[in-house]
Amino acid sequence: MQTRFTLRQLEYFKCTAETGSIAAASRMLNISAPSISTALTQLEEELNTKLFVRKRAQGLSLTEAGHTLAAQAAKILFETSELTRLAGNASQTVQGQLRLGCLVTFAQIVVPKLRRSFEAQHPAVFLSQFELTQPEIFAALRRAEIDLSLGYAIDVPKDLEFHPIKTLPPYVMLAANHPLSDRSSLTAQDLVEHPMVLLDLPLSSDYFLSFFTRTDMKPFISERTKDMAVARSLVANGFGYSIVNFRPVGTLAPDGNPLVFIPLISDIPHIPVGVLSASGAMKRRTCASFLQHCITEMT
Repeated sequence: MQTRFTLRQLEYFKCTAETGSIAAASRMLNISAPSISTALTQLEEELNTKLFVRKRAQGLSLTEAGHTLAAQAAKILFETSELTRLAGNASQTVQGQLRLGCLVTFAQIVVPKLRRSFEAQHPAVFLSQFELTQPEIFAALRRAEIDLSLGYAIDVPKDLEFHPIKTLPPYVMLAANHPLSDRSSLTAQDLVEHPMVLLDLPLSSDYFLSFFTRTDMKPFISERTKDMAVARSLVANGFGYSIVNFRPVGTLAPDGNPLVFIPLISDIPHIPVGVLSASGAMKRRTCASFLQHCITEMT
């Protein structure tokens, strides 16, 4: 019997089964929720099997058949990926799917340019991107939801690999009219009495605060946000300074107000940025090629 379901439908099914909701799968895959819902309905019709019990307030739960077919779908998708990898190795080409994660603090700065230039060099690669926090990166790599991720060498678990690219010095981000904006460099001691806008993300915030806590100082945190763009606008409008590692190309906040970036002097080592992967991922030609591309473009 000829089957008419697609690998993409299986991918949507697998992700929805793992996350428990179409909305979560939509965020993970960067695909609209209606597209995923339609694909799941089509898959159920093709298989003539109900895969999910849909509960309005509690999301989706797998039926007994859904549990069995989800495991099989995962095997099919893995074997498909392996087939693509082996074909690429045999033909000495870089091809297939590459699911790239990136730390949310600098995804907007580096990923689109890296993605465009890599796809231009390797048109047989289909690259999709996911903006994640550091703990989410670890979890997604372990669940094989992403292949690689750009991130920091902060608390990297032993079962994952970190491939360094370069180190990033810290900067103090200030409004152009801030009392400290004319300095050539700053220390935590200079900042401690001024209001701080903290980029409050898991692990990253610990690093930003360590400039103070290492010497038993306590910063005056006036604002917290998990969004880099919001942090830039808060700083530019005088709500406080912030500490960053990745400088944007421009010096304007999203609302058009100017920003100043001044080196932060500290004995804390500069933080390495690089590519995170599951163990052995670099044996895949596409992953190894992307790492080399990052090294070339980012250093």
